[in-house]
Amino acid sequence: MALDQSFVGRTYPPTPAYEVGREKIREFAEAVGDTHPAYVDAEAARALGHLDVIAPPTFVFSITYRAAGEVVRDPQLGLDYSRVVHGDQKFSYVRPVRAGDRLTVTSTIENIKSLAGNDIVDIRGDVHDEAGELVVTALTKLVARAAEEAS
Repeated sequence: MALDQSFVGRTYPPTPAYEVGREKIREFAEAVGDTHPAYVDAEAARALGHLDVIAPPTFVFSITYRAAGEVVRDPQLGLDYSRVVHGDQKFSYVRPVRAGDRLTVTSTIENIKSLAGNDIVDIRGDVHDEAGELVVTALTKLVARAAEEAS
């Protein structure tokens, strides 16, 4: 059954604050194989004009995807998570994420469509710092694959 179009535009409450730590940034950079010195060395980051080490661009995926989980778990939406695959991800930065940031994410359903029996949900995650300033917007596309017909 297709998802209810009336959910387009629905915004969910902000997540609890996530404190970005230097060690988390280092671990993430190491895991993705990015050796840029600004991710591990505060002096290298300062030489580039940053206040502290900065995170690789995809670092915020872990917190925005977790926030999108609130949308996925909304029983009124009726999305069958057992059929969900991650379809696409885009980030639009105002400034880099840096160690010491306390970030919250507010998720909004941007679009819902059905295509060949698949439900496609676009979720915008607006990431704000402690001062309420927008840091990055993440656009996540989730695809709930169509149920297979019983033979």
